[in-house]
Amino acid sequence: MEDVNVRRDMEEELEEEKKMTEDGEDPYKNKKVHRIVSKWMLPENARRTYMERANCLPPPVFIISVSLAELAVFIYYAVWKPQKQWITLDTGILESPFTYNPKKREEAWRFISYMLVHAGVQHILGNLIMQLVLGIPLEMVHKGLRVGLVYLAGVIAGSLASSIFDPLKYLVGASGGVYALMGGYFMNVLVNFREMIPAFGIVRLLIIILIIASDMGFALYRRFFVPANGSSPVSFAAHIAGGFAGMSIGYTVFSCFDKTLLKDPRFWIAIAAYLACVVFAVFFNIFLSPAN
Repeated sequence: MEDVNVRRDMEEELEEEKKMTEDGEDPYKNKKVHRIVSKWMLPENARRTYMERANCLPPPVFIISVSLAELAVFIYYAVWKPQKQWITLDTGILESPFTYNPKKREEAWRFISYMLVHAGVQHILGNLIMQLVLGIPLEMVHKGLRVGLVYLAGVIAGSLASSIFDPLKYLVGASGGVYALMGGYFMNVLVNFREMIPAFGIVRLLIIILIIASDMGFALYRRFFVPANGSSPVSFAAHIAGGFAGMSIGYTVFSCFDKTLLKDPRFWIAIAAYLACVVFAVFFNIFLSPAN
């Protein structure tokens, strides 16, 4: 009965909008950017709700602030080591108090702050472009609190996974957070594929796959083929862990646009699984890690 009423309300709204359009009125004429964003970020059945309440308040502050912080830290170390840091990894950032260092795991902030440090121009440009192009539209739709939750879940998952699967390797870069955003968005596109224009959905999936493949290729190349100059190479486990965090927590967060997140059982299942992995990772680092 409730579904019938909802369907009837939607039909009435569609008829009203159609009438306004026939009269020469565009109900969303001042929201062209939001219309484009809604087509990229939301399934068809959620776009109307978004368009009705779309605004730029608050603006996408989280993803822009994180990006500026990462750029500022990179410039600081690039100026400090101007001949090498623009190109590749150097001792300047390996000794940074932000970098995840397996020998200093007791400094817990490093499990998050490593996202501020990058291994070269190509590294930071790739992360900044991906997180701004995807993060700003996501934050316009879902707002900063939800996007920040997914991003930081990916960052923490990345460092903890690296401490388990690459326990003797350093870790830098925001790839864990970036891959969490991409993982959540990818799952939404995949699950809601039938509600989107098929060709448009295919383009989205191909773009995401291309970006992931190129970035993972670069990460693997940097991990296994670039000389470490006597220091430990940088782990790439954060990419994979961030993606899994996005496909679980990110998917549930981004699929609850017009619903109360805390009332969705999928969210609590994803959080419980995530926390279980975190507890195991902490236990491993305290008692079992080869870096001890």
